Amino acid sequence: MKITFLGTGTSQGVPVIACECKTCSSADAHDKRLRTSLLLEDEGVTLLFDAGPDFRQQMLREKVMKLDAIFLTHEHKDHIAGLDDVRAFNYKSQSAIDIYCEPRVQKAVREEYSYVFSEIQYPGIPRMRLIDIPEHGLSVKGVPVLPVRAFHYHLPVFGFRIKDFAYITDANYIPEESKEKLLGVKYLVINALRKEKHISHFSLREALDVIREISPKKAFITHISHQMGLHEIVSGELPQGTILAYDGLKCNFEN
Repeated sequence: MKITFLGTGTSQGVPVIACECKTCSSADAHDKRLRTSLLLEDEGVTLLFDAGPDFRQQMLREKVMKLDAIFLTHEHKDHIAGLDDVRAFNYKSQSAIDIYCEPRVQKAVREEYSYVFSEIQYPGIPRMRLIDIPEHGLSVKGVPVLPVRAFHYHLPVFGFRIKDFAYITDANYIPEESKEKLLGVKYLVINALRKEKHISHFSLREALDVIREISPKKAFITHISHQMGLHEIVSGELPQGTILAYDGLKCNFEN
């Protein structure tokens, strides 16, 4: 299994427009963060988790040649705003792309991309096949994907477990029944917005508490804001086995 961090930033990315803080002014490439998204490749299957405003740039940068499916964690703009660009994959595969998300998120996608789902189909529009995510999980060409419920303030969001790997972003609460689904995970990606507490995202301390509870072999922090601070400094403050992720980071895992 291979994962690629396509983006590790928050809804505004880093640097933030018109911000002159040390993080946004940093020359370190690790402090340049596109909107959060992750690519997973396993057994010849390529899965994408969220397609935000930087989707096109991320696909080009990583030279992604195919997508077997897209999983949406929730409907916020920084997670769905790039879906129009699935047109390129439609053209190459000559088929619609499977997009897995819960009914509430499907409704938001239909509203955001009304031209895709209208009766009159304009030539060249993206082709999307919206598919429900069953609570017990599903399989994409033999790769099992288990949804893990979390909460983004009051908004229910989905994290996902694929074999020994789990991905959770935009959350500040994970119910106990969801933590049970994470037992035995060896590799965990979890969001942490900043060091200070936030109303709808884990703080760094809260994310580290979850990591200690789940006890993976290795953990990665994503969905990072400029308020977290410089990558070089924060990385040095983390416990062993926990990594502050950055755009373009690639990891190979044993299943």
